[in-house]
Amino acid sequence: MEQQSTRAQNKQSRHQAILEALASQLEQHPGQRITTAQLAESLGVSEAALYRHFPSKARMFEGLIEFSEDTVFGLIRRILDEDDNAVSRCEKIMALMLGFSAKNPGISSVLVGTALTGETERLRQRVSQFFDRLETQFRQILRERELTLTQAGGRPVNETANLLLSIVEGRLQQFVRSGFRQSPLQGWEQQWLLINTILRTYA
Repeated sequence: MEQQSTRAQNKQSRHQAILEALASQLEQHPGQRITTAQLAESLGVSEAALYRHFPSKARMFEGLIEFSEDTVFGLIRRILDEDDNAVSRCEKIMALMLGFSAKNPGISSVLVGTALTGETERLRQRVSQFFDRLETQFRQILRERELTLTQAGGRPVNETANLLLSIVEGRLQQFVRSGFRQSPLQGWEQQWLLINTILRTYA
């Protein structure tokens, strides 16, 4: 039993090492298509060794998307548990996304789609689902707050949620387009003050 556990841990660590290497290659070579040969060389292994852990390069990209989902939405759940103010929740979720992007440049290029050029359509659909889920989270926060207000103000919940998502996506796009030189957090505090004026009716 102990040997099985050790093998499972070793397999998991090798999976992790491959995903980290892929993210690193995407960061070091922005805008370039990363081949499995290039990835294997960076790890000092054969391509066959990569395929023993992932059946395809698409599955490696899916691993990065799954990591993003688990990390981001796990932290969002914590925000929702610890903070019940709608505006504060939105601010923290947006800052979370921008901070995650800043710490993971290679993954950012996957989320905005530039790293997926020439890859399977399924990957772009997975990324789209990630952002759809994020927008749904904004919408849910704003709608719940709207229902608790004494006077219903007919606030444009769907449009506001989409605007918040568009701001996040735009910041990520700028980060990737700049070759990771312009941090998605650059000027964020000042920009939030502007966004906050839009959300005051939810306070």
